[in-house]
Amino acid sequence: MMARTKRVRRGYSAGEWGRNRVRVFPDPKTGLYQIEWRENGRRLSRSLKHRDWTRAKRQADEAAAGFAVHQPNGRKDAEPEPLTLERLFEIYGEEVTPTKGEHTRQHDRTTMEMFLRFFGRDRDPATLSQRDWDRFIRARREGRVGPSGRPVSDRTVEYDLKLLIAIFNWAAKSRDERGRLLLERNPLRGLRTPKEKNPTRVVLDEDEYQALLTVSHKVDWRFHVALVLAHETGHRIGAIRKLRWRDIDLDAGVVRWRAEHEKTGYEHTTPVTADALAALGEARVRKVRGGDAPVLPAPGNPSVSVGSSRVRSWWSKAQKLAGLEPKRGRGWHSLRRKFATDLMDQPLKVLCDLGGWKTAKTVLRCYQQADEGQLRKALDNRRRGALPK
Repeated sequence: MMARTKRVRRGYSAGEWGRNRVRVFPDPKTGLYQIEWRENGRRLSRSLKHRDWTRAKRQADEAAAGFAVHQPNGRKDAEPEPLTLERLFEIYGEEVTPTKGEHTRQHDRTTMEMFLRFFGRDRDPATLSQRDWDRFIRARREGRVGPSGRPVSDRTVEYDLKLLIAIFNWAAKSRDERGRLLLERNPLRGLRTPKEKNPTRVVLDEDEYQALLTVSHKVDWRFHVALVLAHETGHRIGAIRKLRWRDIDLDAGVVRWRAEHEKTGYEHTTPVTADALAALGEARVRKVRGGDAPVLPAPGNPSVSVGSSRVRSWWSKAQKLAGLEPKRGRGWHSLRRKFATDLMDQPLKVLCDLGGWKTAKTVLRCYQQADEGQLRKALDNRRRGALPK
């Protein structure tokens, strides 16, 4: 008779009653999985010393099949399985990745799979070195590794490697159920990531914005609202997409930006302009659900926010309708750079609070770009301020 396996309410059982029955279940106090079996009529159990449900089920199946993963009381516990790159990524993906934003979660999953294909799933993370680092950079630049199969910029390579560094730094501070560090040290610590010398950071100009605004209603009312909010608040389109009506106070003229939808995790409240309030008023009129509905509902499902791919396609459609030639880097984020540049004469602290930046350094390095007119204005103001001799 074949052994039967089934999932029970409080755990997982494998084998047959009276012969090779094995059960695994979580300890209600610690959450660590326990394995239970019978030996000479006695019920015995021990801790598996981990919280990995897939691994616990596999151990139950192996025990029922006759592979001794449990030992009678008094014997030394089996040595833990060696940490592989795949296992480290699984742990990070279960414990850390879910705390990130939607776009970052997707990048984590795609990038970790790319690293596994390149370095090997069974690779010991502690053995990665400068040679592996340099080999990956060359292959990624040339398009020999990666989901697109095409060469990528140094900025993309840097973005990928920053995730690998973050995972290893986390592992060097995190301990397993026996209190041992997942990694004794980060073997890649101190290695330099490639830097793009002249990154494309396009600032949408006023004429381009007005052209998009003119055709915005032809695209979709949600695109119009999103366009105005991005221009008037300077926030990322991801945060704007996730706004719900509980975040909006039309009477006070303020918007609350929740930490879980901000890349920096910075929750803050900002006042908004009359144009932004008018756009929100238009969205309010079109609200079809009560309660905590999204400000920008998905066309096919008003209970959820519009998706990132949808707003990207709206942007492309608006560019065509407005007669704007496609330009690399001219997208939703170019509105955030426009906001920072338009308010260049404001104190940096004020600008950071309005746009949701945590540090002024980021604004100066990546967002504000002075044009010739602003430079000439600064010189003219200097001349007017000079004292007569």
